[in-house]
Amino acid sequence: MTDEVENEEEEKLVPEDTYLTAGVHIGTQQKAKDMESFIHKVRNDGLFVLDIDQTDSRIKTLAKFLSRYPSERILLVSARQYGKRPIEKFSDIVGAASIAGRFIPGTLTNPSLDQFIEPEVLIVIDPTADRQAVKEAVNAGLPIIGLVDTNNTLENVDFALPTNNKGRKSLALVFWLLAREMKLIKEEIDNRDEFDYEVDDFEQTL
Repeated sequence: MTDEVENEEEEKLVPEDTYLTAGVHIGTQQKAKDMESFIHKVRNDGLFVLDIDQTDSRIKTLAKFLSRYPSERILLVSARQYGKRPIEKFSDIVGAASIAGRFIPGTLTNPSLDQFIEPEVLIVIDPTADRQAVKEAVNAGLPIIGLVDTNNTLENVDFALPTNNKGRKSLALVFWLLAREMKLIKEEIDNRDEFDYEVDDFEQTL
């Protein structure tokens, strides 16, 4: 049994303890029906806990999916403060575009705006907080990837990445892993040890 556990540990992108220390599994005290399949358990204090195995697996799947697109046609959006540094660092490393803070209405739908861009895929830190971007991506027919916590619905989200989307360390780890996997898939590094960035590089300062 011990060997089986160790093998499972090796297959993860990082050891489970790394996910737990970063609080990737920490949900909220609200549970949306859409998120039931991603929830591992509910704690005695009423906090819902996300399934780390699914988070890990979906980061791998998402990295493969995103690697099929030209990097510059990937857009990341975060209205949340703690998402600013992670999406900007990710974008710098893989060559994607990012909008942190206020999302100007019409950015994806109004060609007369200076800010107008035409991405091929959208990633939002929180489908609720970033609902304007989601709405415009739906109108533009873009696939939408959402980082989703236990209280999020999956309406208009084409691919859900279950994670603590409110945590500073959680968001840093998720985007560090995603950037590393994409560099590996695109053969820009030969192995994960060649990735020259630390998780701290992705963490929003207080």
